[in-house]
Amino acid sequence: MSSVKKYLSLVKFSHTIFAMPFAIIGFFLGAYWLPLNTMARDAETNHITSWGMYVGISWLKLVFVIFCMVFARSAAMAFNRYLDRSFDAKNPRTAIREIPAGIISSESALRFVIINCLLFIVTTFFINRLCFLLSPIALFVILFYSYTKRFTPLCHLVLGIGLGLAPIGAYLAVTGAFALLPILFSFAVIFWVSGFDIIYALQDVEFDKSQKLFSMPAWLGKAKALRLSELLHVLSALCVVFAGEYGHFGWWYWIGITVFIGMLFYQHSIVKPNDLSKVNIAFMTANGIASVVFSVFVLLDIFLSHHSTTII
Repeated sequence: MSSVKKYLSLVKFSHTIFAMPFAIIGFFLGAYWLPLNTMARDAETNHITSWGMYVGISWLKLVFVIFCMVFARSAAMAFNRYLDRSFDAKNPRTAIREIPAGIISSESALRFVIINCLLFIVTTFFINRLCFLLSPIALFVILFYSYTKRFTPLCHLVLGIGLGLAPIGAYLAVTGAFALLPILFSFAVIFWVSGFDIIYALQDVEFDKSQKLFSMPAWLGKAKALRLSELLHVLSALCVVFAGEYGHFGWWYWIGITVFIGMLFYQHSIVKPNDLSKVNIAFMTANGIASVVFSVFVLLDIFLSHHSTTII
């Protein structure tokens, strides 16, 4: 196995499919969507835009945003693997991972974490001052997650917060300012990721208990944890619905919401407390489809429905 493939496997690069589409949504919201409280800036032109090319698209900045996503996620995932290496070695399900299997040394993994953290910070410097100043906070959140399973079953929510930085972070990269609409998408990601991470944790209930590790399934039991996951996914669905109303999206968006919510229902229909055989399908396939398809329809709505809409 080549070194590149080893590290791509270490960080589960394919899982980038979860948060990256929401970062792209945040980026193009920043390029096309103008919050109501900033409309007055163009009042002297008598052409105040709510949807349209207000900020404009910097394709180089989009590349920087994608790099930030890759560097941040790689650092977080590799750090998680580094920190959990002793637990992974004891768990039959995870003993084949790169560090316990001896494919990548723990020292090499830690160096990989440090390099990606530095690359992330340097990249934010070329985006804007606000992103650069906030970059250590973002890194703290995504790295801190790896410790949380040691002391709180709220670890799933911390992971959700880490991935939920994607939409608002990308929006800040374009605008340099906070706004409610991308924050709504961030909350949607927080609840969505927290919910499906609880489903994923169902596989390790007995192991977590034996090692005194915390997770919702180990704390509440499988059935109650699944009910909590359902509640979190209902909250995620409500966030994207409210975002659709608040952002005055068109019918493309609502098609995307239908698919997104449909995938949430689907994963809960195939995972049962006494049957975890389809957890990986729920985790990877259903959520991957939900993220990618939803983002495609949101972008279609931004480009096709709102591109020419203005307020005069």
